[in-house]
Amino acid sequence: MLINFIRGEECRIAVVENNRLEELFIERTSAESRVGNIYKGKVTNVEPSIQAAFIDFGFEKNGFLHVSDLHPQYFPHATANGAKERMGQKTPRRHRPPIQQCFRRGHEVIVQVTKEGIGSKGPTLTTYLSIPGRYLVMMPGMDRLGVSRKIEDEEARKKLRQLVGGLELPSNMGFIIRTAGIDRNKRELQADLSYLRRLWKVVENRMNTSKAPCELYQESDIVTRTIRDIYSSEIDKIIVDDPDIAKKARDFLGIVMPRNQDQVILHDNKIPLFYKYDIEEQIAQINSRRVALPSGGSLVIDQTEALVAIDVNSGKFRDPSDPESMALEINLSAADEVVRQLRLRDLGGLIVIDFIDMREERNRRNVERQLRDAMKRDRAKTKTLKMSMFGIVEMTRQRMRTSLGRSISNECPHCGGMGQIKRVESVGLDIMRLVQLAMFNDRVEHVQISAPAAVCEYLQNRRRRAMVKLEEETRKKLELLLGQDIRPDAYTIKCFDGRDQEVNLESITEAAVTQVPEKRSRGGRSRRRNRANPPEQATLAEELEASVEEMK
Repeated sequence: MLINFIRGEECRIAVVENNRLEELFIERTSAESRVGNIYKGKVTNVEPSIQAAFIDFGFEKNGFLHVSDLHPQYFPHATANGAKERMGQKTPRRHRPPIQQCFRRGHEVIVQVTKEGIGSKGPTLTTYLSIPGRYLVMMPGMDRLGVSRKIEDEEARKKLRQLVGGLELPSNMGFIIRTAGIDRNKRELQADLSYLRRLWKVVENRMNTSKAPCELYQESDIVTRTIRDIYSSEIDKIIVDDPDIAKKARDFLGIVMPRNQDQVILHDNKIPLFYKYDIEEQIAQINSRRVALPSGGSLVIDQTEALVAIDVNSGKFRDPSDPESMALEINLSAADEVVRQLRLRDLGGLIVIDFIDMREERNRRNVERQLRDAMKRDRAKTKTLKMSMFGIVEMTRQRMRTSLGRSISNECPHCGGMGQIKRVESVGLDIMRLVQLAMFNDRVEHVQISAPAAVCEYLQNRRRRAMVKLEEETRKKLELLLGQDIRPDAYTIKCFDGRDQEVNLESITEAAVTQVPEKRSRGGRSRRRNRANPPEQATLAEELEASVEEMK
């Protein structure tokens, strides 16, 4: 585990195996994570149509609380015994009352952040609270004793349940044993339990004395949190490049795992830590659309609003003699890399993977098995469907935090995230259409165009004759200016009347769209001539269309 800390700016934590980046966590001071924090909030709005409430918990964006995350204690007319009957698990849908019966505007509620907000969406909240320790996770208001799903050995699960069952467990509290609790004795588990009980007493005291909205519990900083959740016997050493952070890591390990304090090593080399272990280049490739595979193939990853699409390509790898074996080899290596990329980028939601087509059913099952085995290393909740006959695998993945791409980069101001911008000819023709519309408007006397250098050059060289003809036909002034600090496909068109007052171009375009055709007389001729659209305009429109055809 490598920890790179820049004071007051950011902290990066990388988990490396055989010089290969397996997990990456980044947290910046300007955007610290609120996931896991507990707040006392107020209901600002209840939406029966989506069965959700919006909670003000002290930040500019209100949190989103769905009825499925509502604890039975908030149900109307719920007695203590009735609520306790269903505390072991989330209440089934058929037993949940509508959310409008549970909340009114101004009601106070204790919530925990489960997911950061993305874009215009606020954070996702729940009233099922959980506070993690080193070996146990405490769940106030629950009567449940469980074992982490990552512990698959049934004998180990049974042994852990018996061990925790012998502890002095408080009433009205549920607990889950974490993977770090394996091979721990009763005394170590009891010490972790006592720590969690003391922590909950502090939270309860703040609940009773503080006014909403306020913070009741703050999750640990990224260093403590990552060591607590990720550190295991598989990690040989923790290398830190900051003395204070190294001391904090040693102190934390001294509390939870005293024998492993010596595994924290201070990096005092002049070469930056991530460059020393050849991690920077791998981090730079994370946001790349194309990912190379060891077998010679590649992945192409595209993220849309609704889903993540991953395409597996054979690339340079070719074996004409046995295409089935070639496809199987590439798909097996792609399955491992897909899971790694999902972890590194923290991509969530619906994910569609298009593997190379394979004819044999056993080969498709082998790739499915490889994908599921690789998923076992992922801490996020996932669900994978069977591969279709076309080589498509659909899966869902829980997003643990804001995706890496969103946290370290902004949407391109030129293309708006599309990856493409209009060609110069297309921009020039768009300008000419709008100018033509504006010049033939009765209110406009002067039109001013501001465009990038390449567009100005196109208009001057290719469209100069049309612009001069417009001025002659309308007897109005058309001015072309070179735009400064303007993106390649952007432009502005300003219209002025006879008194040099600006005329809104949008009102001109809306008037043209909503204009009702004139009623015709019995003879078929128009009763009134439309001054805004004289017959000469058709000639110019034909010339524009002819120029487009010429370019094609």
